[in-house]
Amino acid sequence: MLNNWKGAAPLSGADERMAKQKPRTLSGFMELLPQKQMLFERMTDLLRKSYSLYGFTPLDTPIIEASEVLLAKAGGETEKQIYRFTKGDSDLSLRFDLTVPLAKYVALHYPELNFPFRRFQIGKVYRGERAQRGRFREFYQADIDVIGDGKLDIINEAEIPSVIYNTFTALGLKRFQIRVNNRKILNGFYAMLGLTEKSGDIMRTVDKLDKIGPEKVAELLTDEAVGVSPEQAQEILQFIAIRGSQSEVLSALEQYRGRNPVFDEGLNELTTVVQYLGAFGVPAEAFAVDLTIARGLDYYTGTVYETTLLDHPEIGSVCSGGRYDNLAEYYTDKQLPGVGISIGLTRLFYVLEEQGYLNPESNTSSADVLILPMTQDLAPAIAFATQLRAAGIRAQLYTEQKKFKQKMAYADKIGVPFTAFLGEDEIAQNKVSVKNMADGTQETLSPEDAIARIQAAIAVSATAAPIREPAN
Repeated sequence: MLNNWKGAAPLSGADERMAKQKPRTLSGFMELLPQKQMLFERMTDLLRKSYSLYGFTPLDTPIIEASEVLLAKAGGETEKQIYRFTKGDSDLSLRFDLTVPLAKYVALHYPELNFPFRRFQIGKVYRGERAQRGRFREFYQADIDVIGDGKLDIINEAEIPSVIYNTFTALGLKRFQIRVNNRKILNGFYAMLGLTEKSGDIMRTVDKLDKIGPEKVAELLTDEAVGVSPEQAQEILQFIAIRGSQSEVLSALEQYRGRNPVFDEGLNELTTVVQYLGAFGVPAEAFAVDLTIARGLDYYTGTVYETTLLDHPEIGSVCSGGRYDNLAEYYTDKQLPGVGISIGLTRLFYVLEEQGYLNPESNTSSADVLILPMTQDLAPAIAFATQLRAAGIRAQLYTEQKKFKQKMAYADKIGVPFTAFLGEDEIAQNKVSVKNMADGTQETLSPEDAIARIQAAIAVSATAAPIREPAN
């Protein structure tokens, strides 16, 4: 029983029942109103369709895993941020990404899988970090990965930009750029300078270039923490500043060929990725070789990707990933190389909404038709709703005893594209009156003609992408 403080009398049973808990959503957890949720669902549907076009199979791994399995390769900040709890004798954790569960899945089911194994997964992950603007503790990730058995051909890395390009185009985005590099080029270059042992610190420092500029990066490179010479710092900045078209950057990199075998291997791989872009349908303007891209310093071993919105570079990468050599090394001795990308879907949706990118013309209603019976006998309205649903049209039957004005106000609020009326005249003629809520036009049609008219209209609205870039 609840008690008041300072020795006050305990609450009675009736008082306890009257005490209401104020509803609230925890900080860092996104909860959407119905119309925004419909837009979010539309985005996830388009992602599933886009991924499926490339032969990726859907996968759904548990949100909760045994802590010893989930944390096999974790440490540092990851272990601090994980949601971990006990249930009886079980030590359990909520997944913090979709890659570690994938590694467990592939190791566990290796004998039953066919390689290369291509999977996509869209699901929630959890991180107990400080909630802030655009950063969430519970959020959706949308991942794809291609896993090889022992080896994985470089063409898989060349295909990934095509998946990114077609996915973001399907969502309605146009002004974005896929930036690509190869970790072997970076590792080989730093080896040329005799800086292999410091390469991790160097890449972490260079990663700050867009935020703090080259002068500050040069200062950080030459301080005691990193400890490169001013000459080496200058050579690093000159190298990562190589810009131009794809062919111009590759030509500039050719000048370094022959000085380090790892560099040469990375340049060959990058050249192959660029070579096949056109065949995969990626236009040159949507792609750039960027030598500042490094991604996860200990995880990625080959091609790396970052995708940015050209009009909002301050947002950072909205889709990233790369090649790794051994997905499941903490679970099996089998060599399982792979390549993958991840979209932080919740954060992307938040950012797009904030920047006014969500398309107001996209159908966000939960129904295509709201049926308003105008007689006591509901059988004709129910029959028409059944016909609509059989034709694949989402239909809602409104039977509340409200005034007509209130019924139409409800239709407006839920954003339904059509309303259908069945009064005594319509029923006598075996007709239905259909109102287009967008332009106000109303027609009395046979049920078959009404269905055809509605189908044609919603087929057009279904092509409206959930995202529309604001006019400059």
